[in-house]
Amino acid sequence: MERNLFREEHELFRTSFRRFIDREVKPHQERWMEQGSVDREAWRKAGEGGFLCPSLDPAYGGAGGDFLHSVIVIEEMARAYDAGFAMSLHSDVVVPYIETFGTEEQKQRWLPGCASGEIVTAIAMTEPGTGSDLAGLATTAVRDGDHYVLNGAKTFISNGILCDICIVAAKTDSNPENAHRGISLFVVEAGTPGFVKGKKLRKMGLPSQDTSELSFEDCRVPVKNLLGEEGGGFVMLMKKLQQERLVVAIGCQAGAERILEDTVAYCKERKAFGKPIAKFQNTQFKLAECATKVEVGRTFLDRLIAEHVAGKYLVKECSMAKLWQSEMLGEVVDECLQFFGGYGYMLEYPVTRAYMDARVQRIFAGTNEIMKVIIAKQMGL
Repeated sequence: MERNLFREEHELFRTSFRRFIDREVKPHQERWMEQGSVDREAWRKAGEGGFLCPSLDPAYGGAGGDFLHSVIVIEEMARAYDAGFAMSLHSDVVVPYIETFGTEEQKQRWLPGCASGEIVTAIAMTEPGTGSDLAGLATTAVRDGDHYVLNGAKTFISNGILCDICIVAAKTDSNPENAHRGISLFVVEAGTPGFVKGKKLRKMGLPSQDTSELSFEDCRVPVKNLLGEEGGGFVMLMKKLQQERLVVAIGCQAGAERILEDTVAYCKERKAFGKPIAKFQNTQFKLAECATKVEVGRTFLDRLIAEHVAGKYLVKECSMAKLWQSEMLGEVVDECLQFFGGYGYMLEYPVTRAYMDARVQRIFAGTNEIMKVIIAKQMGL
């Protein structure tokens, strides 16, 4: 179906970003996967092109666009089979915390570098023993004069090795009765004594995205690096997780569309028993099922994006999208991989890498089980 989300300026932006991908991403993808991280220079070039933080206010070095520009970045990266260059995590998940809740001094200090690519960001919520349970955080932050002293460990942190600043969720009130009200957010800068970047984690998918453990050992963070008010962390997280989950859904949808498109083309070329496998009824039925799922997903998601841009409260709907689009991607990529036969098991084929990359979509940004809990609560259950 025809999409009506984007204006001419957005399509010009898409064209420009596709050129950037052809020039600065695709030639390096294999090397990035081997080294387990994206080059810092790629971040800077993305910043130079205006592709980082595209909706950020020009007063802080941004391009002054809107979330639809970010949608384009997410979609085009998915179409390029690149899930490792975590631009959307940086631009649409981490930076909005500083832009929305930061003081003017904090914004002036960090946001221009975020837009230029000189500063790479990360967010550290997940801990070895807590997973999606934010109330169970064990990392603590104790006030000591004009500093907070952080102690604790985080894991599965994307951009953990590359990050120059990391937003860290920690308990400033250890009273169990204040499980949610006791959470605060801190911006911790790389190089701060006691901020230890641990080993780079080896993963099933997303090989070019550096993912690591982080630890804080009597890490003294200035009070001026507190984001928002002490004890306001949980509320801030809840306000921003809507967009984070929408970002995941957008990437899943675009990935499913690209995988289906490439599989249809492959099935028209690959022959078995003297004819293209696209001529077999089983192939047609399976691909028709995938196409239907993809089309239904696109219609729902585009409406959701439009309402998000309009500023509507969509916690339930974004949780639904993260749940449904990530499940749908898994189903589509699994079905499509089958048509590639033995080649679908070979890492040089994009569909193989997409299959491995797809699995984590049901886990991060809150597991799909947590999405169901949120949806049920929003239903009044």
